[in-house]
Amino acid sequence: MRRVIYLALITLLAFTFSLDAQRPRKPGEPEEPARLPNGKLQQDEMLKADHEKDVADARDLARLAVELKDEMEKGDAHVLSIAALKKTEEIEKLAKRIRGRIKRY
Repeated sequence: MRRVIYLALITLLAFTFSLDAQRPRKPGEPEEPARLPNGKLQQDEMLKADHEKDVADARDLARLAVELKDEMEKGDAHVLSIAALKKTEEIEKLAKRIRGRIKRY
């Protein structure tokens, strides 16, 4: 008799756990974070990739700023070179790209 009761109890518990796993989530209930096939969190990997891109873009931004400074120093007060103008546009693009990635999180 006890075996039947234990078996029924185990079956009931297994059924309850399977229903809990299949139930839809409530609107305020937090979701499980997305994971990659290697087990790492997807958001962590995205943050790492964005950080690497930000560092590379900041390096390019610093290089362009130095080049622009040199370009401005060797020019005349009444002359603006096309190269300097293109460098300012590229600096703007890089700064906006970095700002966009930082604001995302």
